[in-house]
Amino acid sequence: MNHEENIYVTKPYLPPLEEFIPHLEKVWHSGQLTNSGPFHKQFEEALADYLGVPHVSLFANATIALVTALQALRITGEVITTPYSFVATAHSLLWNGIKPVFVDIDPATLNLDPARIEAAITPQTTAILPVHCYGHPCDIDAIEKIADMYNLRVIYDAAHAFGVKCHCGSVLNHGDLSILSFHATKVFNTFEGGAIICRDLKSKERIDYLKNFGFASETSVVATGINGKMSEFNAALGLLQLKHIDAALDRRRLIDQAYRNFFADIPGIRCVSGRDELKANYAYFPILVEDGFPMRRDALHDLFRQNGIHVRRYFYPLISEFSMYRGLPSATPSLLPEAHYASSRILCLPIYPDLNEAQLSRIFQVIRQAAICLT
Repeated sequence: MNHEENIYVTKPYLPPLEEFIPHLEKVWHSGQLTNSGPFHKQFEEALADYLGVPHVSLFANATIALVTALQALRITGEVITTPYSFVATAHSLLWNGIKPVFVDIDPATLNLDPARIEAAITPQTTAILPVHCYGHPCDIDAIEKIADMYNLRVIYDAAHAFGVKCHCGSVLNHGDLSILSFHATKVFNTFEGGAIICRDLKSKERIDYLKNFGFASETSVVATGINGKMSEFNAALGLLQLKHIDAALDRRRLIDQAYRNFFADIPGIRCVSGRDELKANYAYFPILVEDGFPMRRDALHDLFRQNGIHVRRYFYPLISEFSMYRGLPSATPSLLPEAHYASSRILCLPIYPDLNEAQLSRIFQVIRQAAICLT
């Protein structure tokens, strides 16, 4: 029996309590707990400045933000997306009565493969919903070219992509809208939360109506909106998190490099990476357990768990394998070979700022144990 402390894939970073208490007291004494209070407004402005984006609309969580983004752009019909993501990506389409059309992924980045998009376009296609998987940006230029050619909208599920930069600045400035997640498991968190990044004030105003039941004023409802507002408590935490995010990203970068140095000498383990010229946020550390490694992915997963290290098979199963999606023609496994391969081999290892050298050594020891177990 292992009596050492359990290690998880991620742990939420929290600012020092003594910093948070004054903010809580301000919220408490103001009596304004939600409905775009002062912390909410400050946080939107501070986020836009930090991320280098024009406009931010805060949400209670990223799933509601995805649902609202599709509604804001009046998306209908069919939307091309990836089967290799968290299920909320496709669920947001079903919530809007939209048919998901799954397209296979690039085997190197595990993002939606632009080379396969055109073949999936039909007269009913209205948009593309790619995911910046693990914080590694999609091929945004290729996707934009296809969208322009066929007059399609592009909405990026950027749940993993907080602070990620591409060749021209923030990756969040691409597409018609980008959606962030501030869930507790993310690089940047507000306990629960999310945001829509948009290019112009008119779009932000419509999104703000939609996340507040469609109210344009106290007596005017202009759309069938939802209650998606972020509370003052979450916004206050977000403001504090911004003070610490750069240090957290620096620590994640060091852990990422330690993993890559270690795996350079381990045959059969492939580290998933984005393109070298892009600035990552080290949101996850995914590896593919391939044929050259003496233990299968699921056996390695179980070995980690036996040692108190709670790794994740993220993403497994594919979205296209769940009951509400598997009947779609685009969910046919033979059409998604790369996604199925990745899903059967993927393992996300722990990465978070508080992960220390002793814990990393425990992780490395399990890999060494597995690497020699059958040799």
